[in-house]
Amino acid sequence: MNVDKDNVFTVSEVNRHIRNVIENNIPNLFVEGEIANFTHHRSGHIYFSLKDEKSTLRCVFFKPANLSLKFQPKVGDKVICLGKISVYEKGGNYQLTVNRMLPSGIGELQLKFDELKRKLSEEGLFDNEYKKAIPEFPESIGIITSSTGAAVEDIRNVISRRYPAKIFLYPATVQGDNAAREIIAGIDYFNTEFPVDVLIVGRGGGSQEDLFCFNDETLARKIFASRIPVISAVGHEIDFTISDFVADLRAPTPSAAAELAVPDRRELTDKINNLFSSMRYATQYYFNSKKLEIQELESALESQHPKNILKDLYSKLERTAMKLNITTHKLLQTQRNKLEILFYELKELSPQEALKRGYSLIRKEKKILNSINDINISDKLQLILSDGKCLAEIVEKQKNISITKKKK
Repeated sequence: MNVDKDNVFTVSEVNRHIRNVIENNIPNLFVEGEIANFTHHRSGHIYFSLKDEKSTLRCVFFKPANLSLKFQPKVGDKVICLGKISVYEKGGNYQLTVNRMLPSGIGELQLKFDELKRKLSEEGLFDNEYKKAIPEFPESIGIITSSTGAAVEDIRNVISRRYPAKIFLYPATVQGDNAAREIIAGIDYFNTEFPVDVLIVGRGGGSQEDLFCFNDETLARKIFASRIPVISAVGHEIDFTISDFVADLRAPTPSAAAELAVPDRRELTDKINNLFSSMRYATQYYFNSKKLEIQELESALESQHPKNILKDLYSKLERTAMKLNITTHKLLQTQRNKLEILFYELKELSPQEALKRGYSLIRKEKKILNSINDINISDKLQLILSDGKCLAEIVEKQKNISITKKKK
């Protein structure tokens, strides 16, 4: 085989030619596919493949471009990539150099949801300080939902079973292009024309597309501005919408919203009975304690009553009188004994006793004589003896002869 060397190309030349043809003739394009072989390199570049049922396309998403990503891509995500086909000459491979990545289908809805959630959160519409309290005992409840769906019947059944509140339905479509506007009209109606105590806004479960009307920004702001407390009950427990975040209270299901809106009459009855029992016990305890205080006061008052005071004083007086009597008796007895002794002593010294012992008294006229010098001859004297008196005339007198003891 004869080969014309002028027509022989190197590998590099071929790859360069292919690169020029592809990159110069294929403009930027959108490519939709499922992410595979995903690698987020430490350099910040992202390497992955887009695949469908038949083919695979290698992609690169350089760091300066992927900094604007508003979601975290992962294997299995279906995405739409905007980029340009480029050729890597050294390896002879072509790839899509991505400039922008958007979720496809549900992913696109999720992106819108995340962006609105971030915006409203930064404005403070989700802050707890703006949440209105749900009335503890509401008399009327407004429901904004479909009149034909299961949600309204679930809410009615739960409320009628739990608490006798009045229920008013504002029918609204809860899916599709007009849903958000009709729900907004219902909120305006209850806030301006027919006020109620609490609003329940929601619907039963569905796909993300079905529930997306509750992610409407205008609806979110209307819920936030409502003067009536709003309970959001959209979908199932795992479903979250913007309405859930901006409402005053989020319920995982419509039935749960009804339970949160009204108390349970059986629980209220039990609570009232418990309160009554506690009140009765507290009242009985209070009266018993006061009765005891009154009894103590009566006892103290009785002890201070003049009658009782006089009685005590009289008892003390009787005891004192008794002690005084005993003391006086003892004192009198002592004095009597002393007096008897003195009497005996005086008796012994009595002139009568001396007379009995043989002595006599000589009286001259009214004067008792005790000296011979007072007697004269012819004096008539009265002699007093122990058993009588007699008269004597002095015929002679003689002085006593003193007898003196001789010294030894």
